[in-house]
Amino acid sequence: MVRTTIGVVIGTAVSFILFTSNAPKIKAAEDVCETSGKVANLDFTVKDINGKDVALSAFKGNVVLLDFWATWCPPCKKEIPGFIQLYNTYKSRGLVVLGVSVDDSTSDVKKFIKQFKMNYPVLIGHDRDDLQQAFAPMPGYPTTFVIARNGRICFQHTGFTPLEQFEEKIKALL
Repeated sequence: MVRTTIGVVIGTAVSFILFTSNAPKIKAAEDVCETSGKVANLDFTVKDINGKDVALSAFKGNVVLLDFWATWCPPCKKEIPGFIQLYNTYKSRGLVVLGVSVDDSTSDVKKFIKQFKMNYPVLIGHDRDDLQQAFAPMPGYPTTFVIARNGRICFQHTGFTPLEQFEEKIKALL
């Protein structure tokens, strides 16, 4: 009887240890954003697709996904539906998604927004070398930044990035 009880206790303890050590880990903000990371320069006012001024500084205190993209860019087209999904899922928790189009033609951007049903603010980044230099280097498009509530750039990626990678970082920062 004692042996059986000890066996059950040991079996339960081993099962608990194996379960908890193999359980998926939820990343904390410290895991995705180094305290020594570069602080994003949000001291810019940029026109949105309708010509309205948008101060990037208004988004301080939120988690910001800042995406530099173009209508002619295949990886951009592949990523944008995921950004729409992230915005829908996490905007109530403080996520802001901002698209910065580097296209020459505003009319092309407007058509693209309508076609892709983009529901987050799209800013005009064409001829805004100052804005692009503030977030340099940008070796290509899309180049996307995840910025923490404290203003630190926690993640930067150029080229297509799976939605799950962005979501993992965003969830840890919210």
